This record gives sequence, C-alpha cells and structure tokens, in this order.
Amino acid sequence: MANSPSKPKKPRRPKTAVVLLSGGLDSATALYWAKARGYALEAVSFHYGQRHDREIKSAIRLARRAGARHHESRLPLLGPAAASALTDSRQRLPNLPLKKIGQGGIPTTYVPARNTMFLAAALSLADAIGAEAIVIGANVLDYSGYPDCRPAFLKAFEKVARLGTKSGAEGRRIRILAPLLKLDKAGIVRLARRLGVPLELTWSCYNGTKTVCGRCDSCKLRAKGFSDVGVPDPAL
Repeated sequence: MANSPSKPKKPRRPKTAVVLLSGGLDSATALYWAKARGYALEAVSFHYGQRHDREIKSAIRLARRAGARHHESRLPLLGPAAASALTDSRQRLPNLPLKKIGQGGIPTTYVPARNTMFLAAALSLADAIGAEAIVIGANVLDYSGYPDCRPAFLKAFEKVARLGTKSGAEGRRIRILAPLLKLDKAGIVRLARRLGVPLELTWSCYNGTKTVCGRCDSCKLRAKGFSDVGVPDPAL
C-alpha cells in the first residue's frame, strides 16, 4: 500500500521585534543587533515635542537601510515644555565637562517619563501584532543620570508587559531587550562597527542644526566613544 503524501508544513512565522529608534548611535545599534538575531523589524520613532526633527529623518533612513517597517507616532507630553531642555528651545542645553556628565543629579535634558511612554506605545504595537520582543538602546554606564534607563526600570516594565497584555494573559511573553545596557560608548561603537551599522546616517546631537554642536552631553559622550576606539566618527 502506497504511503499517503504528507501535508506540507506551514512556514514558521519569523519572530518580530519592535525597536525604539530615535535615529542616534545607540538606537541604531540596537536595531542592527535585532536584525543580526533574525528578528523581523518594526521600528518606532516618536514626535514628542522635541526641539527638532533631525533625528527622525535619521531614523527613517536607518529603518529603510535595515529593511525595517518604520512607524512614526505623535506622543505629545502633557506636562509643560519647560520640564526639559529637550522640549523647551528657550533653555540652554548643558555644556558640562565630560567627567561631570551624569554627576550631580538628574540633568535638565531628562524628559519626564519618556521611556515609560515610549515603551507603553511599543508594547501596544507588540501586543497587537504578536511581536516577541521590544528592543531599546538604553545603557546604564553612559546614561547621563536618566532614571528610565536603569535595569530595575526595564525589568519592572517587562513585568508590566506580562501582566497587562493579551499576549501575557495567553502565556506569550513579550521580552524587553536592552542589548547595550552594560556597554559604554566605546563598546557601543565597537558593536556597531561589527554589526555593519551605517553610522554616517545616525544623529546624536541634542541640537537640530546642520552640523553637530560638539558641546551637549550626547555629543561629548559620542565623541569619547569614537576616540576611545581610535576611529573617526563617520557622521562628521
């Protein structure tokens, strides 16, 4: 008796990651880290009232280069613009010596609960499309003192994802992945180069001018990272 033909197996759906993509060095590296691990990429960028949209333009180019579907979301803050130097163009951005960045309390560039809002929006998308992970480029070493970049916060949010979503209720875990968490800027630059991140497309400066200011915290930390690795910054 002839064997009956077996039914063809359905192709497995690729695992999906929602990546928070600001357009800077860290988020671009996190995007390519997820790509290297075989995730189908859903990149999300936010208009939250920041001083400029220069970083969004970089995010669009980075997503296109990585083969990610890019989402732009408007997430206006309810608090006053003056709550952060990143949302109030009348405030001067801090110009601290490199050694003092991250010292002396939370800096004026902290945006109240920004990562909480970003992660919540990303979680909504992840739950809706059945994504397995949310990837964020937070790191705890060169984080300028922001409380929403700390490991305890990210761990707590993963619990929120488990308890507060349909995916979690049905036993499908949505992981919060922060692959850069324990890397300094030099480590991030090395990883980015290894992953083939198009660093020339990234924008880290808090100012939205044609060229980077070189004075803000973000510029100084980025410059130190490339200097420590001993390579020029392609974005310059």
